[in-house]
Amino acid sequence: MSEIILKIDGREVAAREGMTVLEAAQKAGISIPTLCHHEKLEPYGGCRLCTVEAEIRGRTQLVASCLYPVEKNLVVRTRSEKVDRIRKMILELLLAHAPDAFELQDLAQEYGADKDRFEKEPSFCLHCGLCVRYCAEVKKKYAIGFVDRGTKREISFIPEIASNECWNCKECFPLCPTEALQAAFVLTKAFAFPSPSLEPAPAE
Repeated sequence: MSEIILKIDGREVAAREGMTVLEAAQKAGISIPTLCHHEKLEPYGGCRLCTVEAEIRGRTQLVASCLYPVEKNLVVRTRSEKVDRIRKMILELLLAHAPDAFELQDLAQEYGADKDRFEKEPSFCLHCGLCVRYCAEVKKKYAIGFVDRGTKREISFIPEIASNECWNCKECFPLCPTEALQAAFVLTKAFAFPSPSLEPAPAE
């Protein structure tokens, strides 16, 4: 593949054709925050924290760097007033769902996000999809998926599959930026294999 030269934060960066801006930045040691990206998974563009300013032929637009392909003469700014404002808003929305997530707290401090700006809706899931996609794309097991839509959307293990596949795997656990995945797993395990002490006593 041919080499493409673009500028990221004023630096000339060499990238391969087909790479995304995020991949090119990471290769050059330039940090762009993201919650839903993983090198083993297809680009998702779910969290939008990786939003950057991309300028090509004099036109500037805000793009998700994990999805936007590199191209010749592309100029990228990973930090600007607009970019920082967008990331701050995204973080404040996410903090309403998972206010105690360490990863979010660190980013909130960097971008000056107020964790109390929005009313709390503690689902603890950020909808990054890492667990769902890893199980489907890497493990090919499909033991976890999304249920419901919109603000009610959440992750759920499929008991029939999880009972055979998940107990000795748990490779998705370290990917979760919050405690939502572990909580969902414990809940599924409790329903799939209830403790004998919690089962109703037999009728006499």
